[in-house]
Amino acid sequence: MSCYISSNENRFYAGLETNYGAVASVSAANRFSAVSLTARQRPDIAVRRDKTGSRTYIGVAGVPRRKTDFELKTYMSGWAGGSTGPSYGPLFQGALGAAPQIGAARTVDAVANGTHLHFTAAHGLSIGQAVRIGSDIRFVSAIADPQSIVVNAPFSVPPTSGATTGATVTYRPATDTPSVSIFDYWEPTEAVQRIISGAAINKMKISVNADYHEFTFSGGAQDLIDNASFTAGLGALTAFPPEPVLADFNYSIIPGHLGQVWIGTTPNQFLTLTKAEIDLDNGMDLRAREFGSNGPRCIAPGQRNVSLNFSLYEQDDAATQELYQAARQRSPISVMFQLGQQGGQLAGVYMPNVIPELPEFDDSEVRLQWKFTGSRAQGTVDDEIYVAFG
Repeated sequence: MSCYISSNENRFYAGLETNYGAVASVSAANRFSAVSLTARQRPDIAVRRDKTGSRTYIGVAGVPRRKTDFELKTYMSGWAGGSTGPSYGPLFQGALGAAPQIGAARTVDAVANGTHLHFTAAHGLSIGQAVRIGSDIRFVSAIADPQSIVVNAPFSVPPTSGATTGATVTYRPATDTPSVSIFDYWEPTEAVQRIISGAAINKMKISVNADYHEFTFSGGAQDLIDNASFTAGLGALTAFPPEPVLADFNYSIIPGHLGQVWIGTTPNQFLTLTKAEIDLDNGMDLRAREFGSNGPRCIAPGQRNVSLNFSLYEQDDAATQELYQAARQRSPISVMFQLGQQGGQLAGVYMPNVIPELPEFDDSEVRLQWKFTGSRAQGTVDDEIYVAFG
């Protein structure tokens, strides 16, 4: 019997729920490594204002509404491809909404201008979907014809005829967002095991150029279920589910300084970026204040807010000056971050239409930095941001 529980002795899983609050089924393939998970459930007790003839708190009878919040941080890790996305893919789908698009291998027939790709057969791609060739991940910015596309930025090594695309998975926005079950299993097995059911991802943050590329997901949930106090019916379960049978768990963490940045009206590669954060806020309402219910009933997302904060060193080149002019004129620019630098360890974040805010001049260091804060992505219908792995 252990005298304490080590904070490293836990394993995380995530799965999409078919019905809100009904705990998803997971397998060993759904396991991912996380930096931390905080989950808190507390009663939502209203203040009593009646006169009781005393200053003593009498208490509140009955079962109050419950409020459950969570925040999960994880590092970007490698992805081996396959018919499903990475193990933390349900979290991205929960944040963005649409079902992931799996990119299959395609053969390039010809390349023009570095960004126009013609394939030997119909490509079946859609705008915003990721394409990977070699160690580069790019996004479809236009469909020329059933066999030709335009990507958002040129490849580092221009592809030639006969080149093949690698596996990708693309997550894109949708009007509705699914709920997620997050499992937190501990060693020893006698320890309290937990499931966050009905997790609605309200906020997602992608951090670039930290020690490691980091993803943060937070929001509210319907319930925080544990095996110590479980009763049948919680999370639509008849029994608390045991942890899936463990399998090989090999993963690689991607250093935060590896990648590429493409910014501009005509995208230019910037090598002067010092920091960036992409924030998504779903404006989520869990419908938790309705009469006759002591917990959330479903997910009701509000207006989506995708914003970008980034810093870079100023240079006197044309690309940097163009970026400043775009901010002055509030002209839309496209922004793409590639995280990682080799196939199987790549992620891409593409925002085709960002209005840059005027930068703050930071002269506290030896070299002048520009800090762009709160630059918001916009679009037409569910097209502000795309996230992909390859």
